[in-house]
Amino acid sequence: MERILIVDDEKKLLRTLSDFFRGQGYDVLTAETGAAGTALALAKTPDLVILDIMLPDVNGYDVCRRIKEKRPSLRVLMLSAKGEEGDKVVGLELGADDYLTKPFGLRELLARVRAMLRRGETPAVEIKRCTVGETVIDLESYQAIRGKKTVKLTALETKIFSYLAARRNKVVTRDALLEEIWGFDVTPTTRTVDNLILKLRKKIEPDPAHPRYLLTVYGAGYQLVE
Repeated sequence: MERILIVDDEKKLLRTLSDFFRGQGYDVLTAETGAAGTALALAKTPDLVILDIMLPDVNGYDVCRRIKEKRPSLRVLMLSAKGEEGDKVVGLELGADDYLTKPFGLRELLARVRAMLRRGETPAVEIKRCTVGETVIDLESYQAIRGKKTVKLTALETKIFSYLAARRNKVVTRDALLEEIWGFDVTPTTRTVDNLILKLRKKIEPDPAHPRYLLTVYGAGYQLVE
């Protein structure tokens, strides 16, 4: 599960962002000061930091600089009520990976966070065949093979399985599947994902009612395990 650190002294916003990202399946850490944020960023190894500029002790620019000196690969998205181009340039020159001006929409913030995390991923190796228990999934021919029995997979089932297999043992949220499989502006809902997962289980699980490999992580999403 990917971890996000949110550093902001505005308690209401901090609570809103924390609840929102937990609801999207992320592990969330929070801090209300620059010093606390810096300490958490270096000690708890988050995957991304959402960092406000106006903090009560150390400003966000200094926090960003200190974090990047120790962990240059850690993604930092800076938040600020300031909208001037010069303020954005300062943040980006100090190593920030993105900059968002308040007020902002949660969906825009989520889209930016997901894009930043994807940029930080090691590119997934293309998988052509994958074994799940006694079932072999051939992603090129859209087939699930168990012994002498072969079951055809649909294009969407194959695409979802391929995405999960490339992130084996990691939790993948329903929204992430929606965005990656159908695109960010989508008509399908998370229920569409759930229904496809159920159909996929019937084709790859020995006992679909009690899955061993394609698991539901309640409140988060799905996980393909060894």
